[in-house]
Amino acid sequence: MSSPFTPATSAARKPGDSLQLLHTCLEQTVQALQATGIATETELARMQAHFERSVNQGEPLDLLEILARVQGAEEEHVGIEVARITHAVSMVLHPSPPLVPFAGKLIAPSAFYESFDQLHHTARALLSPILYAEDTDAVGTGALNPIAARIMADEILAGVNRRFGIKPFVTAVRMDYESWSFLTRKHFGL
Repeated sequence: MSSPFTPATSAARKPGDSLQLLHTCLEQTVQALQATGIATETELARMQAHFERSVNQGEPLDLLEILARVQGAEEEHVGIEVARITHAVSMVLHPSPPLVPFAGKLIAPSAFYESFDQLHHTARALLSPILYAEDTDAVGTGALNPIAARIMADEILAGVNRRFGIKPFVTAVRMDYESWSFLTRKHFGL
């Protein structure tokens, strides 16, 4: 593996700008994938083109799932391939977000989504659902793509801080494919 990859924060952008967040997620994910050597430049270009089409059509797709499919994963093996890719990406992030296999069993934080509608839209765009929200003091998010989860965690921190002037304890974790798929359908109607 290459040197450690530490994604840059995007402090200069407008809060809640989902399109800019998706662009940031794409850039940082491509950089992380290049650092892992897990994909060819051709595969990365195909992944990016597919992702940009999905964004333009308003249909969110996960970059790592797209890559698994671009690399030829058959439907019954997509979860295994995504896990392999996600693990590789997480190894170049410092600190590496932990994998939480029970995330799909957590209760949807409907009150949090209702209170923070923009964060709900951002979570949908990044496919990084809120896993728990203990008031606004402790909030967790997760995704297949650990970079998307980290970006969403930054958005949660900024959103809660803007509204209440507090900095909550925010966690960002990796999710397994089945839990993530279940929660994105449940939270976002996908």
